[in-house]
Amino acid sequence: MDIASSSSSAADNPPRREKYDVFISFRGEDTRLGITSHLHAALLQKKIETYIDYKLQSGEEIGPALLQAIEKSTISVIIFSQNYASSTWCLDELVHILKCNKRDGQIVIPVFYDINPSDVRKQHGSYADAFAQLEKRFDNSIDKVHKWRDALTTAANLSGFDYSNKSGTEANLIQKVVDHIWAKMCRESSCDLKGFVGIESRIEQIESLLGIHLPDACITIGIWGMGGIGKTTLAEAVFRRHSSKFEASCFLKNVKENSEQAGGLDHLEKTLFKEILKEEVFLPVGSTFQERFSRIKVLIVLDDVSDSFLMERLTGDHLRYGSGSRIIITTRDRGTLGKTVEEDNIYEVEVLKSDDALQLFYSRAFKDNSTRRTNYKELAEKAVAYAKGVPLALTVLGSLFFNCKSKEEWEDEFKKLKRFPNEDIQKVLRISYDRLRENEKEIFLDIACFHKGKSVVEVKRMLEVRGFFATSGIRILIEMSLISIDSEMETIEMDDLQQEMGRETIEMHDLLQEMGRKIVQEQGNSKC
Repeated sequence: MDIASSSSSAADNPPRREKYDVFISFRGEDTRLGITSHLHAALLQKKIETYIDYKLQSGEEIGPALLQAIEKSTISVIIFSQNYASSTWCLDELVHILKCNKRDGQIVIPVFYDINPSDVRKQHGSYADAFAQLEKRFDNSIDKVHKWRDALTTAANLSGFDYSNKSGTEANLIQKVVDHIWAKMCRESSCDLKGFVGIESRIEQIESLLGIHLPDACITIGIWGMGGIGKTTLAEAVFRRHSSKFEASCFLKNVKENSEQAGGLDHLEKTLFKEILKEEVFLPVGSTFQERFSRIKVLIVLDDVSDSFLMERLTGDHLRYGSGSRIIITTRDRGTLGKTVEEDNIYEVEVLKSDDALQLFYSRAFKDNSTRRTNYKELAEKAVAYAKGVPLALTVLGSLFFNCKSKEEWEDEFKKLKRFPNEDIQKVLRISYDRLRENEKEIFLDIACFHKGKSVVEVKRMLEVRGFFATSGIRILIEMSLISIDSEMETIEMDDLQQEMGRETIEMHDLLQEMGRKIVQEQGNSKC
């Protein structure tokens, strides 16, 4: 960041974040009102979190906030311009950026704006003049000057964008830089997904439903499954991977929860429209806005929807948005999707297979400790069996057991789980139960206590005797991913002959059954 007008970060005071996608280093007097501000705006439009400091700075030393911002960034973009080398702030930033590149693998992208890469590399032209002044100014600490020279040479040898002769438009240059950054981020994102075992094949199945290769189709898909199964994680991965292919995109999280706040639904709708139109919108929107929507190709994700009315209010029908638009809806309730999503476009997220479940648990419980992994294999398999393939449970339990220092502590944790189910897991699972009506709540609790594994016919009969509406109740519990129907063959004796007949049984995930029994106990019923 330079003394005269700045070299890097956000209008006014940038909010502190845990991590940034991009840090921009620049010479304020050269590019602040031109390419730098335009690049910043283009990155923000893509929802790429960017640190860029427009504040005027003074003094010889670079501030600690800037050093931290560089370290927290995945990518650094260096905009070399005629006067970049005359700023010690810029040069110190550059040295620190290259340090992060060498130490942490930070991606560095140089942009040569109105300056020849050779002049930067060899410190010729305006850079020679700048260093003549720097060598006089820092004659007592010439090593610092040598560091700056080495940093410029190193950075100029990196692959980047040469706009020294200004061939093509600046807008075209910015688009190329943004596309390059996005591609790098997607690659980094794919690396981040390595911790999510089995996710790549699931993403591919969702991509197939979305039909990204069909440019003119408007498609809505649903991602359905029980709480903690990974619906939001999948939707986020798909959104991050493909949102750059659309003219506008929006990911609305926790739609159900946020819609229940005062004015929540209006706020969600305004947020959606603002993300699409890039401007504030006042409700209700008129025909002019509707026409604009119909010309924009959008990618929208509605996360955790529990009501078809919410979908209708937020997305309308396919005619609302432009050709090629895609809408993704995640839900625990399959019935919510019925009016909006075709049956073939619903992706059911199933529990992880045993090998994937074990791998996910290992990644959280042992990190890279192969010795513990070998010594604790039997206990790990016990934990995985308890989680029954639910990613949330595997992740929570893995983190829990990571802190255990001995096998005895592991055994103690297992005993605790049997008496006191993990609250982080139970809280997520309980959301589905809390959304049920009274008839379905009672049926769910009855199945959890008495009817798991019994035939559907028998369970319906027993529930109806107790005055419940069994047929509709069981259907709703299935749609809410709280129970499932399993078909099996059984052998029946008939007239001294053995005959195989199909039999349907009601099944429930062990963690859901555990939750149901805990609810009954909280209600003071000791019969469960």
